[in-house]
Amino acid sequence: MGWGWWAQRQCRWAPPPPSPSHSSHWKLALLTLMAWGAEAARGGSNRDPPRCDVFQGSWVADSSYPLYDPSVCPFIEREFACLRNGRPDVAFAKYRWQPLGGGCSLSRFDGHDFLERMRGKTIMFVGDSLSRNQWQSLTCMLHSAVPNTKYNITRQDDVSTFAFLDYGVKVMLDRNVYLVDVVREPIGRVLKLDSIQGGKLWMGIDMLIFNTWHWWNRRGPTQPWDYIQDGKQIYKDMDRMVAFEKALTTWAGWVAANIDPAKSKVFFQGISPSHYNGTQWNEPSAKSCVGQKQPMPGSTYPGGPPPAVAVLKGVLSKIKKPVVLLDITNLSLLRKDGHPSMYGLGGRTAMDCSHWCLSGVPDTWNEILYNLIL
Repeated sequence: MGWGWWAQRQCRWAPPPPSPSHSSHWKLALLTLMAWGAEAARGGSNRDPPRCDVFQGSWVADSSYPLYDPSVCPFIEREFACLRNGRPDVAFAKYRWQPLGGGCSLSRFDGHDFLERMRGKTIMFVGDSLSRNQWQSLTCMLHSAVPNTKYNITRQDDVSTFAFLDYGVKVMLDRNVYLVDVVREPIGRVLKLDSIQGGKLWMGIDMLIFNTWHWWNRRGPTQPWDYIQDGKQIYKDMDRMVAFEKALTTWAGWVAANIDPAKSKVFFQGISPSHYNGTQWNEPSAKSCVGQKQPMPGSTYPGGPPPAVAVLKGVLSKIKKPVVLLDITNLSLLRKDGHPSMYGLGGRTAMDCSHWCLSGVPDTWNEILYNLIL
């Protein structure tokens, strides 16, 4: 299937056949692609027929998961290698995401098929360490499917490239935590909300998956800027949610000006949640994700989504070019068990309830991504 269908903005529900086949899943993908965007544009009208929304569902135990053995994926970085770092339980990797609704299901990830579909093309993740989390997940999923294929891994400045040489496929990562620019000037490091010179690296890429959020509330020594510039105004600080929205609007303008939907697919990785407050999942005594071994049951997270989700969806609803929200927030909120906790980069001296173990939750993000391109 060519790229031309990508521009389709809205699809109607069609009753699934009694036994969904592999070839029928492209219909599911089209139904899902712009489900959120169409809903926002219509104002959520209840007169429309139901759709299959792969982002709403629940986690079910499945002994056939994970999709790969992390012990034979040697390039997983230490911060995501939970089992290698001593995590004793393994059940967190044995869950499958099941969308709601009869006949609404996901095709199992097929790495060989993915590589064939992307033969000769380039995929680029752009964002912070959550993008790296998903990038490493995808490279492991693909490598495990074709373990004997030739590959190499290179890095130049902030860009890492995993190349599957036999397929001509590149899976790249551009570390760019704000999407907009941070520039060193005489007054110090300036976060420029209306400048996006980094976009030069994204030109001509066949599939782009963007992400930003986790760095917007950084303060103190880990904050990588000294001032914020908005237009001609320079501030020592400003409301971070406002700054986030302004930066996303600049990014949306870049997409509108530079993306040809017939040649490039654009996704935005939704807001990946953290789990540091047990009251949000009805466990007030839990001060972090440590010791969590099971997902939340059902499809609803008691604490609700992070406020950044509404800001992101608001900006995406105004983009004129087709951008698909990889809306992983709710399914990830349900996975309080999926973080490294004390089995990440910092070991027992740190608590990581923001990133995700590999194998684990990001594999499902990529499995959904795969279904969206079938």
